[in-house]
Amino acid sequence: MKKVAIIGGGISGLYIASLLRLNSNYEIIVYEKNNSVNLEKGYGIQLSVNSIKLLNKIGFQNINFKEKFFPNKVNFYSLKDKNKICDLDISAFNESEVKYTTLQRFILIDFLTNKLPSNLINFNKKVIDIQSVSKTTKVIFEDKSSIECDYLIISDGAFSKTRSLITDKEIKPKYFNSIAVRGNIDRKYLQNIDHNNISLFLGSNLHSVVYPVNHNGYFNFVTILRKDLNNEELADYSLFDSKEFISSALLEISKQVDNNIIENLIDIKCFPIFTSTEIFQPKNKNIYIIGDAFFSFPPTFAQGASQSIEVAHELYQNFENIDDQFNKERIKRTKMIDRKSRLNYFAFHLSNPLIIFVRNLLLRYLVKNNRFINSYLGKIYKN
Repeated sequence: MKKVAIIGGGISGLYIASLLRLNSNYEIIVYEKNNSVNLEKGYGIQLSVNSIKLLNKIGFQNINFKEKFFPNKVNFYSLKDKNKICDLDISAFNESEVKYTTLQRFILIDFLTNKLPSNLINFNKKVIDIQSVSKTTKVIFEDKSSIECDYLIISDGAFSKTRSLITDKEIKPKYFNSIAVRGNIDRKYLQNIDHNNISLFLGSNLHSVVYPVNHNGYFNFVTILRKDLNNEELADYSLFDSKEFISSALLEISKQVDNNIIENLIDIKCFPIFTSTEIFQPKNKNIYIIGDAFFSFPPTFAQGASQSIEVAHELYQNFENIDDQFNKERIKRTKMIDRKSRLNYFAFHLSNPLIIFVRNLLLRYLVKNNRFINSYLGKIYKN
């Protein structure tokens, strides 16, 4: 039996742990640096059909219907004139039990956690060193304990310390010159929008998204706002929790977004957006990187969670048989989604009135063009 150590108890790590448990050839254990998995009730996530199909392999379709939502469209609105631009049918790629899904993130994490026996997740395990020992890998933790494993899977997030340890240099994502402001809002405070679908508001140097996360009138709100921050500000983690910083961000957003929404947000959080600049491949053939540790995307294609699930499933399928072709295809796909995410970011944040006019005309045409939709979305949603 091969021993597999998984570093990180997030979406990707928990998902591949659930898959590997199905194979009696592997003994698995998850190591998480925090004292528990993050089940904080906060923001929502979107899962496109490419990830729903994979999650259903471990029973995701059995989650309580009321705890998730199935939007059929993305409605585009202009923040400048408050009018609807067009709508995009995202249900075109749906199947009977495989549908574009929105829900609260903690529901997914709870589902994945419950797929594992409690003794398979070890908490308060911060990795401080990685060593090669003959044909195995030795992982040393801050509490002075250590383990040896046949395979090591690194899935500890965008700021992965474990990834840096295996390269002997610090690898950091790059600040995307934007911050995200997240919150929740009750349906009764959302006026003049379609409550059954995703609303995307395009503004000058910002865009906002509002979508239902369950059938109880609970909606997620997020705004991506261009924001220049210096290194000192980025290093001050307390800055983004301060009332002053959050208030200043909300004030800036309120210049374009409906004040009725801003005034009724709850559970507001603010954080800087970091994205990957390169894809790192370990030299050791028995060490693998997945999730945000593998690559962090701009949040403008709603593919962060879906790609974390996808790359974990690909690793599971190819376990012990990771060849160059697998790596090449994953890297090619990752770069494609990254390019499209950056293009979306550019298109969503335009300021010039003439360019905005042209963009809106193009949007109205493209969202109804099946050939374009199958190319732009289909290449992502059809895994």
